[in-house]
Amino acid sequence: MRILLIEDDVRISDETAEALRRRGSAVDVLNDGDSAEYAPDDVKYDIILLDLGLPGKDGITLLKSWRKRKITTPVIIITARDGLDDRVVGLDVGADDYVVKPFELSELEARIRAVMRRSGNAGTINSMSNGLIKLDPVTHEAQLRHGDGVDASYSQVTLTAREYSLLEALLIRPGAVMSREALEDKLYGYGEEVESNAVEFIIYNLRKKLGAQAIKNVRGVGWKVAKEG
Repeated sequence: MRILLIEDDVRISDETAEALRRRGSAVDVLNDGDSAEYAPDDVKYDIILLDLGLPGKDGITLLKSWRKRKITTPVIIITARDGLDDRVVGLDVGADDYVVKPFELSELEARIRAVMRRSGNAGTINSMSNGLIKLDPVTHEAQLRHGDGVDASYSQVTLTAREYSLLEALLIRPGAVMSREALEDKLYGYGEEVESNAVEFIIYNLRKKLGAQAIKNVRGVGWKVAKEG
């Protein structure tokens, strides 16, 4: 998942971004409103976490501008302003949810899943599966099916954060081919160094854990998981 975090408190932005990265998300961080205004035009983010009290353009001004330009990326406002009027204004101009600081990461992640689910993103339902592989966005655990019908059983597979993120990107739309560039966008934030064979290395490790046929290569195009196992 690619996340844009706009927060002027560097301590909060650094801690939140690092925590989300450890959970497998790619996170870009901006600390002022002026530099954030056109960020959603340049990158297709899955969700934006937006502080209201920003230097330069404030959060409400940014949100109004995005919605006026038909940018539909889901937005969760994160702010210390806990008054009812502030929440109402934020929701009225196009926010999808509202989290008051200080917050626990578990609450923020739950709200991200809820917002993405309401927006119709299949990758945020309680579990993703193509029939062979199950992936739980809450626990970040994968299960691999063995056998069919009443004889089917599942074994648990431990994934690294990068492995989880790549598998999540593929399982959101089983059967759809994702290019190297599209997968890198989901795995790495702006400014992170990406080695030329990083995606292949992660897929190699996933195939060792899940089986050689779990992720299929479409030569010259990219990778996919089958629609049904």
